[in-house]
Amino acid sequence: MQHSLRRQRGLSFVSVVLIGFILVAAFAIGGQSVPIFTEYMAVQKAAQKAADEATSVTELRAAFDRSASIDDIRSINGKDLEVSKNGDRFTVHYEYEREIGLAGPAYLVYRFNGSTK
Repeated sequence: MQHSLRRQRGLSFVSVVLIGFILVAAFAIGGQSVPIFTEYMAVQKAAQKAADEATSVTELRAAFDRSASIDDIRSINGKDLEVSKNGDRFTVHYEYEREIGLAGPAYLVYRFNGSTK
């Protein structure tokens, strides 16, 4: 009876720990990133709504601030908006950044900018 020798296949303990660490880090960063992108979508919506409904720059900024308080937007407010008039419509441009602390002095920085049409 002849026994065929097979090599064992699979991951070593170190590989499993390394893959686990990478997955945990990805989920941790992803979990902190989702609210940031949700806020960005709310900023876009609030800026567009304010630009569509406002008749003056002051009214536009106030409308944005009202929407920001409802949608819990904390990264930007009405005074940070760059407003220009294009014919009879307002165009709103905004830029801001958010950061996630990773470890020690390391940060992941998201820079957002956009404008209404």
